Amino acid sequence: MLANQQEAPNFRSFNQQNQIVSLSDYSGDKNVVLYFYPKDDTPGCTIEANDFTALADEFAKLNTVVIGVSKDSCQSHVDFINKYGLKVELLADESGELCELYDVWREKEKDGVKKMAILRSTFIIDKNGNLADVEYGVNHEGHAAAVLEKVKALQ
Repeated sequence: MLANQQEAPNFRSFNQQNQIVSLSDYSGDKNVVLYFYPKDDTPGCTIEANDFTALADEFAKLNTVVIGVSKDSCQSHVDFINKYGLKVELLADESGELCELYDVWREKEKDGVKKMAILRSTFIIDKNGNLADVEYGVNHEGHAAAVLEKVKALQ
């Protein structure tokens, strides 16, 4: 598991527009909220994405970008963004490499059936590329507002 104050693993992945995005794109310039969620257009994931969207301007004022990550395709992300008018960038980690890098690909059990899935998790990465906050197993309810408060504390 990753921990606060360690260097954030560098990532490179395609966003919804099929463009490569990497952590180094923001180095020295912006904070990054990198949040992992299980699947586009599912109830909890939609609430979380809408909550981050509602606060997008507040994050921008704090020189912070919000990036969501799931194993969905770029096209799935486009559909998700268009359906809800989302204002967050979404990365398509179809290979699962980014999920492994951030240790969010975990076994979970539901109704006695074990399977691998993304553990909803959020990482706040400061302008220097360090993990200012690491939170595994988050609850989507009120999460975006709590993350905003943590970003405010970085200023």
